Amino acid sequence: MSAPTKIEKQNLEAHVEICAERYKNLEDKIDNLEGRMDKLEGHMVDIKNCLTSNEQNRNNQIIKYGITIIGVLTAALIAFLSKGVIGL
Repeated sequence: MSAPTKIEKQNLEAHVEICAERYKNLEDKIDNLEGRMDKLEGHMVDIKNCLTSNEQNRNNQIIKYGITIIGVLTAALIAFLSKGVIGL
């Protein structure tokens, strides 16, 4: 906070006017800060959504790899067993 000026100390009306201007400046700064915080919150929500989407995509990819591996191993096992049965 700024210190009272000489004229404020001598004149109550000047003090009231200068304080009103100070409070208006503070309100403007708070409004500006509030807008910036809202924008920051929006960015954080976007980042969270992006991370969640990436995680879901990664999980789906792991599931696809797992199903593919299980399928290949099952086919190999069936082929191995069928050759073993036919070979007897």
